[in-house]
Amino acid sequence: MFSNLQDKLDRAFKVLKGQGNITEINVAETMKEIRKALLDADVNYKTAKTFTDDVKQKALGQNVLTSISPGQLLTKVMNDELTDLMGGTVTELDLSKSPTVILIAGLNGAGKTTFAGKLANFLKEQKGKKPLLVAGDVYRPAAIDQLQVLGNQVGVPVYADRESTDPIAIAKAGVEEGKRNGNNVIIIDTAGRLAIDEALMNEITAVKEITQPNEILFVVDSMTGQDAVNTAKTFNDRLDFTGVVLTKLDGDTRGGAALSIKSVVNKPIKFIGTGEKMEALDVFHPDRMASRILGMGDVVSLVERAQQQFDEKEAAALQKKIRKNKFDFNDFRSQIQQIKKMGNMKDLIGMIPGAGKALKDIEIEDDAFKPIEAIINSMTPFERENPDAIDQKRRSRIAKGSGTNIDEVNKLLKQFMDMRKVMKQMSNPAMAAKMMRGMPKMPGKPF
Repeated sequence: MFSNLQDKLDRAFKVLKGQGNITEINVAETMKEIRKALLDADVNYKTAKTFTDDVKQKALGQNVLTSISPGQLLTKVMNDELTDLMGGTVTELDLSKSPTVILIAGLNGAGKTTFAGKLANFLKEQKGKKPLLVAGDVYRPAAIDQLQVLGNQVGVPVYADRESTDPIAIAKAGVEEGKRNGNNVIIIDTAGRLAIDEALMNEITAVKEITQPNEILFVVDSMTGQDAVNTAKTFNDRLDFTGVVLTKLDGDTRGGAALSIKSVVNKPIKFIGTGEKMEALDVFHPDRMASRILGMGDVVSLVERAQQQFDEKEAAALQKKIRKNKFDFNDFRSQIQQIKKMGNMKDLIGMIPGAGKALKDIEIEDDAFKPIEAIINSMTPFERENPDAIDQKRRSRIAKGSGTNIDEVNKLLKQFMDMRKVMKQMSNPAMAAKMMRGMPKMPGKPF
């Protein structure tokens, strides 16, 4: 995400490369490039101008220490200002009331129904809630079917009335159903609409009046840029929504919506969608997003995703197997499946500081694990549990069964054996310390 903006900001920072200090002249030139980068990313013009003016004033007021360069100092100022621009702090959902009614609104094709399913999954798994989904889109063909499929997928009930074409009555009945069944969160999916469609705007306003939602979330397709921000303003004038959701951040997003929407409508971004999977929903952290835009990674979010997927008891059991050198292909396959649940690979790699830039021109497919899984799945249970027993005859059979070739099977087995050896060594604190002492020191000075 934001790869084009990252590249242009990098070029802007190069203006200060080699400079001994920050001056009115060199910072003005850098700010000019940054403003152009923001406008190219479809950021609101007034927002871009105010932002660069603020950064310039704060940068000129800083003393450049001998231990850091002007470029590094400007990056720090930029990071702080980007964080403020996108809201400054995390804004969580207000779940204090029971039931909490959440109304989902937005344009056609923004991903509202998918988000509703993700939100239900998030509230169930992360917050321990008992949500109900209400199918309030009576206009889009198969909208009710889609919501029911998503509900089944995440184990959340869906209220739908296929006989009714009145979304106001459906929303009211859905809330009543939730109260009867003891659901403490009721999520109402609504039809996509255009802000200029007065009839549909009146309709969703009526839904708001009848259900009295605690939260109104406006869903924005982050790839639409400035148009989405303008529409958000119109929606906010009518609905006074409580927060924004940015979807499709795993796509080729330019960043305009994320950077502009808070300053234009003065409402916080609460969630971001980072993929099609039901787990691909993150609480929005302005500081972490600022770091990612500047190419500094987001290790905290990466660790949090890992913690959500990896069970402590399983990890302890796995650690014992590693120490005894019993780590096998069943364990390896399980680790792959858990990594896949964390999100798409390019997004995960982008969270590692420096890795996103290093691999920006390399295509990383989400199905990169498929050949490995095919090879493992072609093994017998005995072979998966006893990798050392896989001789040449077995390797040939595995290659044929997996649709790969003998070289790929040999390569995987060698990498697996090497990995298992290193894992066993690293599980021994004394051995790990010895290995670390033997590593060559990296050149360069700290940031």
